[in-house]
Amino acid sequence: MKRAVEPPAAPDPPGALARLLSEHEVWLTVERGLAANSIAAYRRDLRRYARFLCATGIEDPSEVGEETVAGYVAHLRSLVGDDGRPSLSSASIARGLVAVRSFHRFCVAEGLLPSDPSSEVGAPRVPQGIPKALDEVEVEALFGAITDDGPCGQRDRAILEMLYATGVRISELVGLDLADIDLADGVARVMGKGGRERIVPVGRAARSALRTYLGGGRLTQRTPRTGRRSEVDAVFLNVRGGRLTRQSCWKIVRGAGERVGLGERLSPHVLRHSCATHMLDHGADIRVVQELLGHARVSTTQVYTKVSPSRLRAVYDSAHPRAHRM
Repeated sequence: MKRAVEPPAAPDPPGALARLLSEHEVWLTVERGLAANSIAAYRRDLRRYARFLCATGIEDPSEVGEETVAGYVAHLRSLVGDDGRPSLSSASIARGLVAVRSFHRFCVAEGLLPSDPSSEVGAPRVPQGIPKALDEVEVEALFGAITDDGPCGQRDRAILEMLYATGVRISELVGLDLADIDLADGVARVMGKGGRERIVPVGRAARSALRTYLGGGRLTQRTPRTGRRSEVDAVFLNVRGGRLTRQSCWKIVRGAGERVGLGERLSPHVLRHSCATHMLDHGADIRVVQELLGHARVSTTQVYTKVSPSRLRAVYDSAHPRAHRM
């Protein structure tokens, strides 16, 4: 069977569909409080859905039936790239269906549709990935990779220490302002997904690295054009005195990993995984780790309980009555 190739992007859909998509986006922002990155992802997925509806002659959501949504999922499965391989993973297709369901549920909630045509359409099964946490020896080696005592080295060490100590997301880290850090009490105020604020503890090693950076490295980040010290409120600055971007932070972490042979294994999110995994390995309550990471549901945190075979083996050996019998 011939596989489908996604058509080029089309202009915004006409009429009622375009208006409702716009209203749905406002609803995501105001009512659900989703972050800008999440809203952008919804927008991309729903534009693809709108193109599909228009291609099938549907310009009003009231004309959408369950078979239409099922056909859309089949369409996503059939898309291929130039190499003939599927364009979208199961996770991407499942995410696309989540956006479609959100849109139709919004229409139902607003009284625009009598029922949700997507409610009974099944999403593809997404294999649950196991986070590839570092072990504690690798973490120590990583911190040892920062040997530069200059301003950039002080900043980079503080970044690595904060990511591992607090488990914050990279966007949360680069979004930190000076007013969010309380070194005396050892806490930081983090703005998470959906504008949800939480307080995270900052361990002694991370506080020490931050104190060194804030007292020296950050103050020497200057704007070349004026030579003035930066007046921005961001904790982490680039060499021009502006707020460090997510991309630049990602490169700093990856570069440190390459220096100790971790290569592509290391990313800011791997340090988040490692923070959660090591805390659970050392007996932390899963609800505490959930609060630290800013997970809305404990089921999201539970994935970290599955990543330590050595812990599983140790508990088994100590608890099973026949573990050591010949």
